[in-house]
Amino acid sequence: MPAYYIGEHAITDSAKFDRYLQATIPIIERCGGKYLTRAGSHQVIEGNWKPNRVVIIEFPDAAAFRRWYAAPEYQPLIALRQQAATDVMLLLEGI
Repeated sequence: MPAYYIGEHAITDSAKFDRYLQATIPIIERCGGKYLTRAGSHQVIEGNWKPNRVVIIEFPDAAAFRRWYAAPEYQPLIALRQQAATDVMLLLEGI
């Protein structure tokens, strides 16, 4: 069953975040992940949520998501992301 990663990123350093993305996207794709949304395309309909950047990525299953997140080449990129943004990250299993 598919699994969905939802990330909210409040970017504080665009240059570092761009370097993070350039290195991260190929790892996500190798683990079967595909982007379902475009950055900056969100619109809050109700409530006080004010996200800077929201992304949804579909993985074939939760195990594929975990392979990406635990990948040795991704580990140093976590620190880069954390230097460049404040994040909320969720994993949801599909039906």
